[in-house]
Amino acid sequence: MPEVRFTIRWPGGEEESCYSPSTVIRQHLQAGSTYALTDFVERARTGLHEASDRVAAKFGFACSSALDQLEKIETTAAGQPADGQVTCLSMS
Repeated sequence: MPEVRFTIRWPGGEEESCYSPSTVIRQHLQAGSTYALTDFVERARTGLHEASDRVAAKFGFACSSALDQLEKIETTAAGQPADGQVTCLSMS
């Protein structure tokens, strides 16, 4: 299953490298796009759950790395300004 690494920039300027076990994340986030914080978190949540579900369908178990990534995104987002924006810098 092809994985995707995507780099984001949080509202405070910090950059983070993120992981998805499936290219399905590309249906939810696009490199070069900026999202309102809540929209970004919802898109990441939906995409990473779908990615984990694809792993489960193929291998019989959910992808803990995708769920760990989602938890990290949600935790970091909780400390950001509610009106902040997140930019997806790249996807590879």
